[in-house]
Amino acid sequence: MLGFLQGFSYGLFMTCLPWLLIGLYNPGLALAVKAPNRLQVILRYCLGIPFVSILLWLTSLWGGFSPSLMGWLAGIVAIPAALPVEHTLRGWLAQRRERRHRQQMDSEARKQRARQERTASEAGVRVLDPDHPPENADELVLAMCQAKQRLLDVQRPDLAVLPDRLYSRYRHVMEVLGERFHSGELAFERSRGLVSQVCYGAIDTLTTMASQARGVVSVDGHYVRERLSREGQRLRHEERTALQRRLDLLNETEQRLKGLTAQIESALTVLDDTAVSMAQIETARPQASVTTEQALEDLRLFVEGADRYARRE
Repeated sequence: MLGFLQGFSYGLFMTCLPWLLIGLYNPGLALAVKAPNRLQVILRYCLGIPFVSILLWLTSLWGGFSPSLMGWLAGIVAIPAALPVEHTLRGWLAQRRERRHRQQMDSEARKQRARQERTASEAGVRVLDPDHPPENADELVLAMCQAKQRLLDVQRPDLAVLPDRLYSRYRHVMEVLGERFHSGELAFERSRGLVSQVCYGAIDTLTTMASQARGVVSVDGHYVRERLSREGQRLRHEERTALQRRLDLLNETEQRLKGLTAQIESALTVLDDTAVSMAQIETARPQASVTTEQALEDLRLFVEGADRYARRE
């Protein structure tokens, strides 16, 4: 065994110079790393492997000087045999790290989307379930459910709260209209028609948002940013340009989505204004014959003179 180690150390040491020259000519032939360079070649074949071979040789001297031919041949073929194995192992480790990194990025993205969804939500918002629409839902509410499902399909739960907010405004406005007008009145039908048109316009905007988001649903922004920050200087110009273009597409899409979100907010504001204006309309006949202030004054005067009505025997 010690003789085999001696022969192996000799063969390994002899192959350092040829592989050094090969690596200086083309580092990719002598190294199994992802981005090889000549400095790594020099460190490996002038320091690393010679140190290992000398250490093996010194260790094997305990059994005397008896290098074996099999060990020498094994040392000669050690480097060309180890390079594919090292390349495969490094590739497997890189894929493992990449999978873990993607899982971490996906988890952080889901948490961020959840935070955005909680931030975007409002108190008292009625949540739509696209799979189970509300009972007696009309075509407008069903269209809202479909718009929400499209946004969920493109992995944008932060935007999927917009149909919920639109549905809540719509229900509130319709409840106010139902309190102020009878269902057969012309004012009720006219108001409901205008509210429906505003909501249909908002639904068209939501559908456009889903289409815009679908175009970049396969672009992982976190992965691209990590690649650029971690390997920006080592990437080739073409690859770096391609990654930067992906970020530009994401940014352009987000800007368009922000503009469309502003349109949705305008529609929600119009519905809020409508509800407030309709709530201020007095359509019912007052039941009191005098105003509240007059009734309070009369009641106060009555209490002050109540002792006059005391029964005297």
